[in-house]
This record gives sequence, structure tokens and C-alpha cells, in this order.
Amino acid sequence: MPDQHKESKRETLKQISAGGVLFRESGGQIEIALIATRAGRVWGLPKGLAEAGENLARTAHREVEEETGLTGKIVKKIDSIHYWYSHKEGDRATHYFKIVYFFLMKLTGGDTARHDHEVDEVRWFPIEEALNKATYPGEQNIIRKARELLRKQTELEQETHSSY
Repeated sequence: MPDQHKESKRETLKQISAGGVLFRESGGQIEIALIATRAGRVWGLPKGLAEAGENLARTAHREVEEETGLTGKIVKKIDSIHYWYSHKEGDRATHYFKIVYFFLMKLTGGDTARHDHEVDEVRWFPIEEALNKATYPGEQNIIRKARELLRKQTELEQETHSSY
């Protein structure tokens, strides 16, 4: 009788990705761009895999532009998140350990209508609303850290202007 509990072949790989918290000022408030995927059920930050020979900043610029249709200037590295996920094909399962580095990016141009086919929608949200809209806790944490960096930057700008 054949063994019905045959162990599937499993491989573990590491993936490095980068993305951005793209922001703009609109009507006196900070907004950030989120992308919708999986038929609009998942909202998150634009990010993607680094290509061979590409540094993290370049990956972040490319992925933000591909997934949102927008361009931005990197202001500061925010932090990274990491997680495990699996992908199964036939009897072969691949287990991935993924690290995603995020950068705070100020909008410089582009058009959300130019987002790629992997993305269902790109939308601007006030930063507090984006925190609630983002699906994954790790990305919510990155948005919180971006909010803090933006708050500190605003305070510094106000101090600089008030000293004249």
C-alpha cells in the first residue's frame, strides 16, 4: 500500500524587497498613496523584489513608480519588516523569508492612471485613514513610523522659520 503521508519537497529561499511611503501635502494635511490588490481586498504600500545588481533605493523608486504610476524623492529610510510565506506548486513547496525595506518618499510627479496590471487601484489617503486602511500590521507599523518622521520634519521646519 502506498504511503499517503509522503513528505513534499520543501525549499527555503530569502527574498529582498524595497518600497516606499509616498506622501504629498494636500489641503493642509499629509496624504500617502496606497495600492489595492487581490480584487481590492488588500490595501498596502507599493513594494517589490530587488533586481540583480540593484540597490535598495533604486528598487524602491522603480517599484513605487511601477505600482502607483507616481514618482518620488527619497527623504529617509524608514525601517524594514520581515515575514515568512509559502508557495506550493504540485508536490513542491517553497518557503520564503522576505525582508522589505521602506523609504519615506515625497511626491515629485506622475499619474496614478499609469499603475501596472498587478495593482487594482491607487488612492491617496490622509495618513490616519491610511493607517486604518492598510491590511497588514507590519505595513501599518511602517506608516506609523513615517508619520512620526513627518511630524519631526514639520517641527524642525517650524523651528527654522521661527528663528528668522
